[in-house]
Amino acid sequence: MGRIVPSANAVVVNDAGELLLIHRADNDNWSLPGGAMEPGESLTGCAVRETFEETGIHVEVTGLVGIYTDPRHVILYVPDNEVRQEFSVVYTARPLGGEPTPSDESREVAWVAPGVVGGLVMHRSMRMRIEHYLTGGGRPYLG
Repeated sequence: MGRIVPSANAVVVNDAGELLLIHRADNDNWSLPGGAMEPGESLTGCAVRETFEETGIHVEVTGLVGIYTDPRHVILYVPDNEVRQEFSVVYTARPLGGEPTPSDESREVAWVAPGVVGGLVMHRSMRMRIEHYLTGGGRPYLG
């Protein structure tokens, strides 16, 4: 049986309309920054912390892309072989400062134009979240 761990992602957009993405070190996919909520923090605080830890960019949460809780979407985390059901809230955010800086979790951090995102290798759930941001007209996805 798996666990449910609340997590947050951030769609960070700069003044040029580019999205902040990380090239993950663990699975070689491109992704929005984000991760699991820790005890003692809010989910928006989690999005801010994870974004800074993975990218070096300080952000401010500005809105909601959607809530993702598909019970058929399970994720196997290695090396501990923990199975988790998706529970992710995806926020919009704006950069406040910092420089794109890779971390232990990200081999590359880049500002990516929306038209380039389709050519990057990423998990289908991450691609769906970005598409919801790009085509959602500001209405949050609830699923």
